[in-house]
Amino acid sequence: MAKKTNDLQASLRRFVRTKGADYLRDPNVSSIGIGYKVVDGKPTNEIAVQFTVRQKAAPEALGALGTSLLPETIEVDGVPVPTDVLQRDYRIDFHVVEEPVSSVRKTRIDPVVPGVSVGHVRVSAGTIGCVVYDRVDGTPYTLSNWHVLHGPQGALGEDVVQPGVHDDNRTDRNRLGRLVRSHLGAAGDCAIATVEGRGFEPEILDLGVAVDKLGEPELGDKVVKSGRTTAVTHGVVRRVDTLAKIDYGPGVGQRQIGCFEIGPDPSHPAADGEISMGGDSGAAWMFKASNGKTGKTMAGLHFAGEAGDSPDEHALACLPASVFEKLDITLDRPKKLEVALAGFDGDFLGVPVGVPELGQEARADAVELNGSTVIDYTHFSLAQSKSRRFAFWVAWNIDGGGLKKINRSGIPFLLDPRIPGEFQIGDELYRDNRLDRGHLARRADLLWGPKAVAERANKDSFFFTNITPQMDDFNQSARRGLWGRLEDAVLEDADVDDLKVSVYGGPVFRSDDRVFRGVPLPREYWKVLAFASAGELKARAFVLTQNLDQLESLELDEFRVFQVALGEVEERCGFTFPAALKAADTLVLPESLEERAPLEGLSDIQW
Repeated sequence: MAKKTNDLQASLRRFVRTKGADYLRDPNVSSIGIGYKVVDGKPTNEIAVQFTVRQKAAPEALGALGTSLLPETIEVDGVPVPTDVLQRDYRIDFHVVEEPVSSVRKTRIDPVVPGVSVGHVRVSAGTIGCVVYDRVDGTPYTLSNWHVLHGPQGALGEDVVQPGVHDDNRTDRNRLGRLVRSHLGAAGDCAIATVEGRGFEPEILDLGVAVDKLGEPELGDKVVKSGRTTAVTHGVVRRVDTLAKIDYGPGVGQRQIGCFEIGPDPSHPAADGEISMGGDSGAAWMFKASNGKTGKTMAGLHFAGEAGDSPDEHALACLPASVFEKLDITLDRPKKLEVALAGFDGDFLGVPVGVPELGQEARADAVELNGSTVIDYTHFSLAQSKSRRFAFWVAWNIDGGGLKKINRSGIPFLLDPRIPGEFQIGDELYRDNRLDRGHLARRADLLWGPKAVAERANKDSFFFTNITPQMDDFNQSARRGLWGRLEDAVLEDADVDDLKVSVYGGPVFRSDDRVFRGVPLPREYWKVLAFASAGELKARAFVLTQNLDQLESLELDEFRVFQVALGEVEERCGFTFPAALKAADTLVLPESLEERAPLEGLSDIQW
């Protein structure tokens, strides 16, 4: 009997995940999940496909609501399963109302703990759920909801405050950290933020336990949470494998969130009957043991409660396993990855080469870090312009024999916290327009070495210091051409010692660059590839532009790739390449620019 029940529940879970979205297209259907059929207001022991609707009505009145009659049974893997229709609607729990709250929950605390107020600087307030860690490098984060730490007006890299602004609007004083990753979709409503300048403790306020494992809720499980608004409240899991349709307001709209539903625990009634209220979003629901004590296993991440006109009390929570997978986080603090940021290696090719030397004007405009204008990352280095807020140059090493394939999913573009934000361009430039965020040091080029190091390089490549704006048609023309394939071409077509290549690249800054949102947009780019062949250093330079000698014609023609001399790059950019690199450029080109033809294919490159 137990096996049949488990098989049925597995089939129902697959049904909701594959077919549930079809039912949610009905504007009156607010969720679909698996629960015990309710008869005369009381749950029975019969498993049902349970629908919730915003308004119940007689069959003849459904047309006026723009909805359809739901079936009495649904056949799932050949088994007829009864349906149940309940009147419920949901809203996210960040619409904060005035209510009595334990003062510690809405004040600035150090060390910070789960169960207290938190929020993006443009979100009222929610709750810290628990302390988690980056799966790769062990960085500690606070976990809460997307609509608490991100919100419709937020962006990755922006500030998060504790307490939330509804509780204390002194955002400078209350800064907790920055938004690192977030997700809003089937996997959940979730986000993480750093903890900077404060300590942290993992024990949840007033529960006295720290989350040490993740669980999967089942019907009838008893749970408890500690939220910013209603403090400690108790509940019972009454629907699982649920897909809920939630309206996140202007700019976001309706989203379908995978979750489970919690009702009040009659043996532990909440004050005023409310197991959750606005401001509780982000709290961790914890399983209770058979003896009634709070366990250390997390059941879910609270994100929504009943809408104001719903007839009964209930709450929704995301499944923790899905949240942790989506955000690439763990409860186990990994040993901190100690990777020395050696940056670009000048001896990488076995023949010493350095980095470009900035001219006097550029040097005065360069950002300094620890007394140097050279800023190091994993496998690459760069020099950053204060006035243009982009890199003068980026230099990186490629080990073609050790490249790894690592997914880029979920890695945010971030400002480098080591550098003042005023000297960097973030997402404010790229939002809602045709501009692409283009990597200078190509992400795939950096993914070599031990796996932990390659993963660190993968993340480092997404700092905005390594990003420049490129029009979408610029990128598309470049893809049709050769720009993004030059590094591959040298490894495939040239005799490269040990498959090692050093690359230099960056934008060309012009006084007449077009200004967009107050930012002059570079419209030419350069790249230099250096490699050793039979022990001899070679260097080849390229420029991506529309015309080599008539800048006034830019934006009239398609972008093309030209092979040029290193000295021409120096003239355009105002810096000097190392002498060894210039000596390695033995390419003979026509002196007249008019005689230069753009590269039409890889075979046109002179190695």
